[in-house]
Amino acid sequence: MPVTIRDVAQRADVSTATVSHVLNGTGHVRSLTRRSVLAAVKELRYYPNIHARDLASRNSKTLGMIVSDIGNPFFPEVIKAFETRARELGYEVILSDTDYEPRLMRHAAERMLKQKVRGVAIMTSEMSLKLVEEFVHGRIAVTFLDLGPVREYVSNIKIDYFSGIRRVVEHLYGLGHRRIAFAGGRSNLRSNLARRTAYLNSMRALGLEPGPILPGDLRFKGGFAAGLAILKFSPMPTAVVAINDLTAVGVIKAFHHNGVRVPEDVSVTGFDRTHLAEYVVPSLTTVDLHRDLLGRIAADALHELSSFPNPQGKEYRIPADLIAGESTGPASGIREASPVHRCHSSSHCAQ
Repeated sequence: MPVTIRDVAQRADVSTATVSHVLNGTGHVRSLTRRSVLAAVKELRYYPNIHARDLASRNSKTLGMIVSDIGNPFFPEVIKAFETRARELGYEVILSDTDYEPRLMRHAAERMLKQKVRGVAIMTSEMSLKLVEEFVHGRIAVTFLDLGPVREYVSNIKIDYFSGIRRVVEHLYGLGHRRIAFAGGRSNLRSNLARRTAYLNSMRALGLEPGPILPGDLRFKGGFAAGLAILKFSPMPTAVVAINDLTAVGVIKAFHHNGVRVPEDVSVTGFDRTHLAEYVVPSLTTVDLHRDLLGRIAADALHELSSFPNPQGKEYRIPADLIAGESTGPASGIREASPVHRCHSSSHCAQ
């Protein structure tokens, strides 16, 4: 059972009213007693519940979701599907955004713990195992995205990154491309490492030498910088596999401002199939991760975990399907030399 204020009072050998005064900063409490209460709070890992009614009934009807970047168009549809399904199951939803920062990840986790959510969907790779233990200790259900392994109170949603990247590389290979670069993301994120590894393995499986691997930040700016870097290679790659759609759009923008045509001169692919893929010109060849399905599965998994005592988690799988757009075409043999650079930064080119 979750730790309660009574447990803290018993450990500190004081009344529940005294514990309440210490935690809320009300009333007069002796320094020695205050230190004893705070020591008990820390030892028992007690998180004050701001929803007293839920605490009394042991029946919180709130689910949490933690995402990496609400500004990334990948997440809004996932969030919408999660909230819609949660509402159907009778839950309210609270949301936190980490902006890829471990400090904000900790803050988001503490927020969920304090509000005694029934379960939390963690759609980010910044979660530490120590924080996971705190959720499990509080009997809070957890659903991860590609973090695993599953265990008591913990389920994992696994995306088939390898299959998605392999289909992209094979698609480009079929169009005659042999010099294929990779525009990546943050090297410390598991999902990014999975995509990079899939690219390397897919290239080697086709007997190709992996092309340039450019770092990025999963955002437009990082893609733009990767695009400028790719322009400096001679011979230039004839295709670019971008780690996500935002990165792909940044790459295309850099190419456009330097007179490089997509796909006539260089083909570019994305990943995630956000709405950008459809509306950018040319439309992106990308990989569909079925964001609506992802959100609904996350909510269903939390509901199942939180509906039974001592539940054992499960692993759920999300397919990755290639969606051909207009940003890929037959390999061109022209542009063997580096083009003349007329634009060197996103701030200048945005004008």
